[in-house]
Amino acid sequence: MGTELERRGAGHPLPLWSAGALLSAPEVVEAIHREYVEAGADILVANTFRTNPRTLRAAGCFPDGESLNRLAVDLARRAAGGREVLVAASVAPVENCYHPERVPAESVLRAEHEEMMIWLVAARPDLVWIETMNTLREARVAAEVAHSRGLPFAVSFVVREDGDLLSGERLEDAIAAIEPLEPLALGLNCIPPRGLTALLPRLRRATACPLAAYAHIGNPTPIRGWRFAQDVTPAEYAQYVRQWLDLGATILGGCCGTTAAHIRAVRGVVGNSQKFA
Repeated sequence: MGTELERRGAGHPLPLWSAGALLSAPEVVEAIHREYVEAGADILVANTFRTNPRTLRAAGCFPDGESLNRLAVDLARRAAGGREVLVAASVAPVENCYHPERVPAESVLRAEHEEMMIWLVAARPDLVWIETMNTLREARVAAEVAHSRGLPFAVSFVVREDGDLLSGERLEDAIAAIEPLEPLALGLNCIPPRGLTALLPRLRRATACPLAAYAHIGNPTPIRGWRFAQDVTPAEYAQYVRQWLDLGATILGGCCGTTAAHIRAVRGVVGNSQKFA
């Protein structure tokens, strides 16, 4: 969503980034969602990546937290147009995805994720997508709060090239911390396609949960913990997806830089047999 908004001139500077379009261009957010539905997406991730309490306080929008999260979910539902599509609410790290050293104390994490989940309960997504988690403790806190609020959830991690979390914690330890909370799926996201392919076997060995895989493309420089970045066409991305299927992933999508054309190519690989896998 964020990179698509930037392509269309509807992006905003930090701290709001993608969330700014909820205020200035909600019709563009809905149009982007609709393009993904038409491309064959089974799950729409609502534009809530930057609607958490910390971001909204920094932008002077905290009083609008509940209404902005509800709007984000509603825009995705409208875009679905009655089709059989799930709406997931994105829950991101409260600070920066690529800077685990900025993750605050656990008491602060719990308070901020509690506030976010209260807003999301009111917004009524089908599930919560806790994503781009760079530390074990924030992933665990977010999952615990979602679980306590009765929100079905998945958790996806951003890892280094060696497969450990950006924090340096072992992926296996993070999985072990989340599994007792009964996530719908566990996954990897926001890393290059080639790296995701290499690391999926490690994730598969660590858990029997359904696996999610969605890579980023087009970064001008490698993210923290990586020596390379990638930019791939939809057809090339689809070839990676074939490998992810073979490696056990059943929830497949795209992170930063991917487009509706990439999802259409993914749909062509997956077909209709794995809907809501």
